Amino acid sequence: MQIPSRSLNLTGASNFRDLGGYVGLDGRPVHWRKLFRSDHLAALTPADQAVLTELGLSRAYDFRGVIERAAVPYDLAGVASHSLPIEPTVVQRMKDLLETGHRLTAQETVALMQETYRAFVSDNGPRFADLFNHLLASDTPLVFHCTAGKDRTGFAAALILMALGVPRPVVMQDYLLTNELLRIESAPAYGVPREVMQVLWRVQEDFLDAALHAVDADHGGVEKYLKTALGVGPLERKRLAELYLQK
Repeated sequence: MQIPSRSLNLTGASNFRDLGGYVGLDGRPVHWRKLFRSDHLAALTPADQAVLTELGLSRAYDFRGVIERAAVPYDLAGVASHSLPIEPTVVQRMKDLLETGHRLTAQETVALMQETYRAFVSDNGPRFADLFNHLLASDTPLVFHCTAGKDRTGFAAALILMALGVPRPVVMQDYLLTNELLRIESAPAYGVPREVMQVLWRVQEDFLDAALHAVDADHGGVEKYLKTALGVGPLERKRLAELYLQK
């Protein structure tokens, strides 16, 4: 049997990819062509949209902040879009520093990104809980995304895969695929040095590790975090497995 491609190679969304094929609970792989993650969807071409229509994509979950979403909206035929806003605090913090005349270094930017990921765990649980509620409602094909599809989306993808029993090293491999797919030339400049942009517009193990360490230290591990913070206990995980893992 031919294995589907992970990246959909869309023209208007370079980081649009499938979470299928990763092996989860009881050695069962994640279904292909049900769970997608992506950068924003406002630049999709008619050909891109035809691909998504053929896949039966019917739901999109948008983690972009309120201003981000309003500035670059999209409307895809046959796709219901849901806003789950997580404001891009790292960009605002960076702008605040630049306005004081501070010259950001790559090392400081890494620390800012780690702080952002820890905040996903401590401050944004309700948004990720909302996403899981939608996942549990139906297995019709869906995509979740933010602007670049790497940080808010990356942590969401990690939570979903771990809830399905995919091991952490494999979750990290999926997370790091962004560095192969996302086109950095499309990044907003923000008026910062290139070495800072290389941090901002890529992902590092240190970023996701910061979130996972917070999950372990503050919540006693992924299973407890899923249950207590996101409402995804054993029954919900069993339901997720029924919906998104192959028999």
